[in-house]
Amino acid sequence: MKVIIGRTILLTLTFSMIVAVFFYLFIDVSIADYQRLLLDTEAADMPLLVWLFTTIFVMSLGIASWISLHSRMKENIIIGKLQDLYAKQQFTSSNKMKKQTNRSIEQLYEVLEAQRNSLRKITDERVETQDKIIQERIVQERQRLARELHDSVSQQLFAASMLLSALAEQAEEGPIRKPLLQVERMVQQAQLEMRALLLHLRPAALHNQTLAKGLEELLSELQEKVMFDITHRLEDIELSKGAEDHLFRIAQETLSNTLRHAKATEVEILLIERDGLAILRVQDNGVGFKQHDGKGGSYGLQNVKERAIEIGGSCKIVSVPSQGTIVEVKLPILKGELGDDSSAVGR
Repeated sequence: MKVIIGRTILLTLTFSMIVAVFFYLFIDVSIADYQRLLLDTEAADMPLLVWLFTTIFVMSLGIASWISLHSRMKENIIIGKLQDLYAKQQFTSSNKMKKQTNRSIEQLYEVLEAQRNSLRKITDERVETQDKIIQERIVQERQRLARELHDSVSQQLFAASMLLSALAEQAEEGPIRKPLLQVERMVQQAQLEMRALLLHLRPAALHNQTLAKGLEELLSELQEKVMFDITHRLEDIELSKGAEDHLFRIAQETLSNTLRHAKATEVEILLIERDGLAILRVQDNGVGFKQHDGKGGSYGLQNVKERAIEIGGSCKIVSVPSQGTIVEVKLPILKGELGDDSSAVGR
């Protein structure tokens, strides 16, 4: 309102000066005639001076109101565009604004978008760095736990198993022999559980080796600690770093499940390439399970399925009670798209 009043006064003074100059330049009369013309001449029952001033004031008020209304409309349009810029993160030019105004807001949008993308990139990089640090610490903690369990609990279980075995052989048939054999079996089962746990804790790290080489070292190390025969056929297959790490971890978890639950005497590991697919198969002759009885989760194979999906593969599990279990993962080999990706996440 103050703006309208100020503009009205300014316009009234301006128009009054224009009228006064007009009378002075174009109407050649004396001062007395001016006084008589403006004060004695009446228009609409008012002296001409009052009529002119009222007309000028009304015109000035109308023009000032129109200018203020028009300015407010422009301002509302600009405010609306800036609000869209903030809330919706988008900008569309308006025909109700000047090209220069549209261009200025568009340049502001481009700057904000560039800064937003830069901040998003910085945030993502920070999260990735933090996640990498966390994963490294997890790997270090797993290595420490595996080392301590192997050097203490695992060795003690082995010693207890040997001692119980010797006592059972020395004990004659009697009431003490049966409990000794039961305890011996319990300790042997605990050993299997411990070996499975150590295998599970081992980080999924190939140390710049191929998947076949890493699996071969894993199986050689495992063969010295388990009581079943391991056969394998491993081919060198060109895969991305993330796919190799996931397949290596799948093999670890499957073998860990076999140790813990299968009671197998033979395990076969197969890694081959057929028809553009990398195929990893782990087969045992253990106790198996009924796939429709909902107990498949007791084998801990859900993680295997999830890992296969994460790298774009598929997982097939076939198990027959008393005959064994087959876990097969198939992964399409994408030629020309191999690289050191970071899709592997140790769990």
